[in-house]
Parts: sequence; structure tokens; C-alpha cells
Amino acid sequence: MRIVQVQHMHQLTFMPRMFPVNCYLVEEDDGLTLIDAGLPYSAKRIEQAAARMGKPIMRIVLTHAHEDHVGALDRLKARLPDAQVFISRRDARLLQGDVSLEAGEPDTPIRGSVPKGILTRPDVLLEDGDHVGSLLAISAPGHTPGSMAFLDTRTRALIAGDAFQVRGGVAVSGRLKPLFPFPALATWNKQSSLESAKKLAHLKPSLLAVGHGNMLPHPQIQLERAIKEMEHQCTGQ
Repeated sequence: MRIVQVQHMHQLTFMPRMFPVNCYLVEEDDGLTLIDAGLPYSAKRIEQAAARMGKPIMRIVLTHAHEDHVGALDRLKARLPDAQVFISRRDARLLQGDVSLEAGEPDTPIRGSVPKGILTRPDVLLEDGDHVGSLLAISAPGHTPGSMAFLDTRTRALIAGDAFQVRGGVAVSGRLKPLFPFPALATWNKQSSLESAKKLAHLKPSLLAVGHGNMLPHPQIQLERAIKEMEHQCTGQ
């Protein structure tokens, strides 16, 4: 596992050279907020990283409910029973393995590794505009119907889950990058993903932190380029 710190945020990367899977520990006054729960074997390493920081994990926040983002959730919750679990209201259904669509959603199938057998139930169902400590929750559907991103209001660092990828080239989720095609292959709806990307880029984040790839400082130019590429794909130009 590789750990990289930028201000209040620590990026924990599993399999950094092969198939990087990131989760994040965000420092708050009362302890740590864990964003995403990585792979099933990640729990011990996440706890060890928190122990080295000398702070307890108080909250577990999930950007979306794919298996590589919730894999260690049950193990972490069993070891940290007082830690509250947060996920969007919409992806709480996906966390339970329910891939049915809601009324009014684009009629494209939910893709990717939807978990089966997760026992943990969320304590808080998030909506757009909610706050989790210093983090502003932002609805960003596309990769999944209930994907969320989180903006650190102290630094304007954006933890975007799989709304964007950096590994294999900066791209909006759904835009296939041959060197790392997996986020695109697991994306539910490309048009929704494009709309969410525009919403997130409008925030002009100081740092982009995603589920797959290194953290990207001052990402605005790269975000706008990725959005233009996705626009061309969606319009067939």
C-alpha cells in the first residue's frame, strides 16, 4: 500500500502499479473520515494507517457501491462499530445488491461489480448539499445512479470517486481509455456522467482525487479537456 498526503487528505493506494484502487483518510478535529473502503483485504492496512496518524476513524463515507469501493466495509464496521456509515440514498439500494432502476432514470443497465452479501447498513443516507464534517456532499450520478463526490470546504480538494479517472489518462467516467478501460466499462450512463463532470468542474477544485490514479493538483485544464472529449463522444462528432 502506498500513502500520499496532501494537506488534510491521505490517499491510500492498493496495488499502485497494477490496478490502483484508492481510498482516502481525511483529517477532522474529532478524528478521521474514511472515504471508500477499498478491497476486501484492505481493512487491516486502513486501520494501520489511521493508527499511525494517531486518530480514530469516526466516519466511513462511500462515493458509490461498486465492490472495489466497499470491499472492506463489513470488516471495518465490525472492528469500528461506532463509526457511522454514509452513502447516497440512491446507492444504498445498490449496496444491498438491488440493480433495478427508479422511475425517471435513464434506461441503461447498471454495470460494474455490484456487491453481494454486504451486511452493513448505512447510518446516514446522503442527499446533494449535505455536510459530513468539512466535506460537502455533491450528487454526481453517471458511473452509478447514486454516485457522489465530496468537496473539502477548507481546501477545495475534490474527492470524486469514479466520476473521473486519472489512471490511463484523465477522463470523464464512461470515456474509454485503452490503458485503463475499467471505469468506462463499469459506467451506468454516459450522458449523466458528462452532466455530473460539468457540475464538478464548475467547482474549480484545487485538487482532484479519484478512485483510480494519482491525485492531480490544479486540475482545471485537464478536467475541461476531458469534458470536451466526452462531449464529442456523446454527440458522435
